[in-house]
Amino acid sequence: MKVTVVGYWHAFPAAGEATSGYLIEKDGFNVLIDCGSGVASQVQHYCNLAEIDAVVISHYHDDHVSDIGSLHYYRLLQPHISEYPQQPFTMYGHDEDVESFQKLSFQGEVNAQAYEAGQPLNVGPFTFHFYKTTHPVPCYAMKIESKDSTLFYTADTGFTTEMAEAAAGADLLIAESSFYKGQDSARFGHMTSEEAGQMAGLAKVPTLLLTHLPHFGDHSQLVVEAQNECPDTFVETASPGWTKKI
Repeated sequence: MKVTVVGYWHAFPAAGEATSGYLIEKDGFNVLIDCGSGVASQVQHYCNLAEIDAVVISHYHDDHVSDIGSLHYYRLLQPHISEYPQQPFTMYGHDEDVESFQKLSFQGEVNAQAYEAGQPLNVGPFTFHFYKTTHPVPCYAMKIESKDSTLFYTADTGFTTEMAEAAAGADLLIAESSFYKGQDSARFGHMTSEEAGQMAGLAKVPTLLLTHLPHFGDHSQLVVEAQNECPDTFVETASPGWTKKI
């Protein structure tokens, strides 16, 4: 499995960059995880829009879904502007917010399909497992398995030991770090760098990628604070185009 960071900012994108979006690839099949501000533009550095086979959405806050409309219009226009043949296209999301879920579908060009916690979802060569997070709106973390590797993505969440247990066995943990050590992240349904490190330590993952990063402070401090909690884990911060094969 190849993992590429398309966007990683919390709330709004920095100039020329994007909020939450991650591209996973296996055997020529491409899945976009979340599609926040700027993602439709930035993902084209790594993958033609026609080569995206599916989109999986963690929740419906704008910094995770605001570029869905751009993908809708691309699918509508694709037969007229692209040499690639039109393929069936599905966006996956939870249906606890019915109105937002229904907006994933579009004019017969894009289908919406609901996932559920506790129910595996097969998307191409990947099997997704979903875990409800601690967040002000319904949101789901994802364990994504291929035949030889596992990725865990926390999406937006406060810290819980249950989430750490779910992440155990992953080759890569992509964990949000919206705040620095000592800040009050819990009341916003987010984690600090320290809590992300604690999660990685409990899960015993080899690599922790900090994402959903704040627009203030020194991001290198996030790494130090997380690393102190998981000394046996390699810790990095997300950046545009960060790529790892797992």
